[in-house]
Amino acid sequence: MTQPESKVNLLGYSLPKLEAFFTEIGEKKFRAVQVLKWIHQRGAVSFDEMTDISKGLRAKLNEVAEIRDPEVLFQHYSADGTRKWVVQVAGNNSVETVLIPDGDRATLCVSSQVGCSLDCSFCSTGKQGFNRNLSAAEIIGQLRVAIRSFGPFDPAGDRRVTNVVMMGMGEPLMNFDPVVDAMSLMMEDNAYGLSKRRVTLSTAGVVPMIDKLGDVIDVSLALSLHAPNDELRNKLVPINRKYPIDSVIEACNNYLRKCDDKRVVTVEYTLLRGVNDQPQHAKELAKLLRRLPCKLNLIPFNPFPNSGYERPTAADIRAFQEALTAAGYVTTVRTTRGDDIDAACGQLVGQVADRTRRSERYIKLVDESQTVRESQGI
Repeated sequence: MTQPESKVNLLGYSLPKLEAFFTEIGEKKFRAVQVLKWIHQRGAVSFDEMTDISKGLRAKLNEVAEIRDPEVLFQHYSADGTRKWVVQVAGNNSVETVLIPDGDRATLCVSSQVGCSLDCSFCSTGKQGFNRNLSAAEIIGQLRVAIRSFGPFDPAGDRRVTNVVMMGMGEPLMNFDPVVDAMSLMMEDNAYGLSKRRVTLSTAGVVPMIDKLGDVIDVSLALSLHAPNDELRNKLVPINRKYPIDSVIEACNNYLRKCDDKRVVTVEYTLLRGVNDQPQHAKELAKLLRRLPCKLNLIPFNPFPNSGYERPTAADIRAFQEALTAAGYVTTVRTTRGDDIDAACGQLVGQVADRTRRSERYIKLVDESQTVRESQGI
């Protein structure tokens, strides 16, 4: 049933915004903490469940507000324990979110946009084009879906999702305010209570927004770099033409200086066979990153149809890692998880009512490629 548009969805409201909401409707600010705990620690889906709030206030809230989660359209659990959900969001769109278990940790990869406003050449999400930014409710709703997959919410504060990474569909810093509100809820003691070291935002390098981020929130930062020089990065990550590597590194350093403890940036580097995975690339990367306190996360390319790229050989991956380790960097290789359900890094796609016509151009390219293969009997 479609809810009246006049109702406010409180699911994505941070504590300050919820306090302002209660003030606006003539109620005491302390009600915000009560409602916040009911929604995010107890998993409430209606105000009628909130038994420590008067019937009068519950009736008032039912008139002007709601708690609306995104609808789960599809879920799939991988053989390796990875869980993937496709959730419905407004505008006849859907996005994906993925939970990756690893021992005592369970990391949730959260989407921030319908499609992606960027068009990195090696990412299947970007090929779908872009429709719109997600609301804070649609972002935090993905966390609620993941927690609920383990069973009822724990009233004492559920910790079965231990880490959240803003690395799903979209560029988080191109959807700044809703992403910040959602991350604030993730770290709020009266909501999910995650440590700032366990909430990570990954960006392709939107320099002005990196600068702004450090002024409003303190989370872990990851940089999607993927190339050791501007010439190559311009091809792989087109936003580099606007914000070259030097400016991105400077912004990351400025962000670290604003943090209240010693922190490093996680540099993400997708390895593409014969493109950026050779010894000279590792040497150049090691020299480049001397200017940035960081650790490296190497991501072997996860193939998707007609990408034009291939996964590097195991020997090249190992050699690349060893070269960076020898140069003094903490360097890990991300284990591919969930690829049997297309939940691996770079494989996330949803249903995007593309406003950019990017998906139309990509589909045309795929069709042309298929026609050539068929004519050649491949």
